[in-house]
Order: sequence, then C-alpha cells, then structure tokens
Amino acid sequence: MLDALLHSLWFAPLVACMAIVAIHSYLGLHVLAREVIFVDLSLAQVAALGSTVAIFLGAAPDSAASFFYAIGFTTAGAAVFALTRSGHGRGVVPQEAIIGIVYVVASAAALLVADQSPRGGEAIKDILVGSLLWVGWPAIGRLAAIYAVVGLFHWLLRRTFLTISFEPEQAERRGLKLRWWDFWFYLSFGIVITFSVPIVGVLLVFSFLVVPAAIAFQFTRRRGVLAIISWVAGVLASGLGIGISFRYDLPTGPVVVCVFGVLLLLAYLARRLALRPAAA
Repeated sequence: MLDALLHSLWFAPLVACMAIVAIHSYLGLHVLAREVIFVDLSLAQVAALGSTVAIFLGAAPDSAASFFYAIGFTTAGAAVFALTRSGHGRGVVPQEAIIGIVYVVASAAALLVADQSPRGGEAIKDILVGSLLWVGWPAIGRLAAIYAVVGLFHWLLRRTFLTISFEPEQAERRGLKLRWWDFWFYLSFGIVITFSVPIVGVLLVFSFLVVPAAIAFQFTRRRGVLAIISWVAGVLASGLGIGISFRYDLPTGPVVVCVFGVLLLLAYLARRLALRPAAA
C-alpha cells in the first residue's frame, strides 16, 4: 500500500506542495504586513538572472555552479531591498517601486543573457512554469531540509522579525537596525524562493506566498491564528488543485493557481456575509 502510494504520479507533487506551503504561508504574512507584495517575483527573477548567467558561462542548469550563482545574485537583491528601506512614511520612492524596478531590470538582463546562451530560452521557460509533475523524492528531501533550516532561523528570531513586519514604529523606537534585519529576512526569503521556483514556477510561488496570507487576513489579525488559517488554505488549494488536475488531465500549476483564486473569492464573500449581521 505504502509502496503504491509512493509511486503514484500525484503523491510526490502533493508532498512537494505541502513542503512549500509550510514555509511560504508563513513568509506571506510578513510580505503582506510589510506591503511588499511583489518581492517574491523580483527575487525570483534576480535568482533566474544568476542561473542564466551561469548557463551562459557553461554551467548545467541543475548544477552546483548554477545554484551558487542564483544564491549570489539573490544575496545582492536582498542587500538592495534592505538598503532602500526608509523609515515609516518617509520614503522618497516607495519600496514597492524599487522592487518593481529590480524585477524589470533583472528580467531584461536575463532575456539578454539568455539570447546569447544555447539553452537560455529553455531555462527561462522552466523558471516560469516549473516542473512540479516531475519532481523526485531526492529534490523533495533537499527542499524539506533547506526549509527546515530557514524555518528554525525564523523561529529563533521570530520576535524581531514579527515586530519589524507588523509593528515597524515600535521596532524603530526599540532601536533595532531595520536595514540589517531586513537583509537577513530578504536573504532567507530569497533562499526559499531559489529552491521553490525550479519546482513550481514563478506564478505558483507567488500564489503560495500571497494568496493564503490574503485569505487569513480576511478573518483575523492575531498572528498565531493568521499562520494556521494561511497554512490550511495553502494545503486545501494544493490538494484540490492537484486532484482536479489529475482527474481532468489539466496542467497542474495553472489549476492550483486558479483554485487559490477561487478560495480567496470565497473567503471574501464569507467575510462580507459574516459582517452583514453585525452591520444590521
């Protein structure tokens, strides 16, 4: 029974989604609280630029060299986002604009490098759509190990990161070095993105990160409850999306993204219905 389950076509993608949901649903709460919604797309594109440069220099797409190039470029992106943070309400240029500029420049640079690389176009396509259906157990184990380390890092520093994300004014009053802590937050965030994107693609990574947190924020602001609702929403969308995909022979990634959208709409409607009696 267990052996048959392990060899089922849908089981490995489902386990991979569960591992991704476990860390992304939590990080998404920080992203929404900080109002840097598109930071994952930007960092993912920066990591893609690093991988594309590695391929241009002769490295294989799945090689250690490609990975270290991606991490190196992600570290640079984390430094840019940390250094461009300004005090609450004092930014000359909103950080979301900086994030968008980094995304556009990194995308353009990746296309230019890919145009000069024999396999650059294929690498860009893989980054956009991922390879969820073909994920293997060694990749899932590596994913879980990296996420466990990042999760432990955030658990040990949770008070600092939560204060900076949810109560930035209090963090400033406490004298925390916000740019220093932002660098470590974005670096850990970028490492997660670097490992997630090759498996599920940019669109699904964005959905895993933002939509469960957006669903949770419909109902509460209590941090513990936010994390639980976000995780449950991510698990539900992943299971339903993969099930529908295999049942009707549809592309898995787009189906899961659409299920996320439906769940967000249902959460919004449920919140509106719940508020009507109170308003009356």
